[in-house]
Amino acid sequence: MKIAIGSDHAGLALKEALKAYLDSRMIPYEDLGTHTQDSCDYPRIAEIVCKAILSSEFDRGILICGTGIGMSMAANKIPNIRAAACSEPYSAILSKRHNNSNVLCLGARVVASGLATLITEGWLNASYEGERHQRRVDMLTRIEQRYAIPAVSHPIKEDDTNPILPSETSASEN
Repeated sequence: MKIAIGSDHAGLALKEALKAYLDSRMIPYEDLGTHTQDSCDYPRIAEIVCKAILSSEFDRGILICGTGIGMSMAANKIPNIRAAACSEPYSAILSKRHNNSNVLCLGARVVASGLATLITEGWLNASYEGERHQRRVDMLTRIEQRYAIPAVSHPIKEDDTNPILPSETSASEN
């Protein structure tokens, strides 16, 4: 199992604690950002980590922000990502067993490093049970497909705070 891990500035310290846990368990991972305490945008990090999972380079992802909610909302916008914001081990374990979550989201302002380690350990050790749960995971996939908008590449530049939507571009930019 290989983990993609990322955080915004609020989650940086907790990410470092979880990296130490992963190192102690010899679980391979890659830190995909951020690497400083400078303010950054959590949706960018969530997209980077989720794209890495979808590329099959990584099996699962861990995202950390202030509450875990922003990261989970951003991650769940991406097709085939099932992100769960968890603040205790039981929900994390069941998110994997019943919902086949592939991204765990944690809040650095919600859980201390010891609890975050227990949550992560439970989630990493849990396995998807399939069977009766597969029907519901398939339902989630169908809902996702019904509302899917065709993908259009609109990269966000590092200095963009408000990316321009396709309908807002001028003729000179096309």
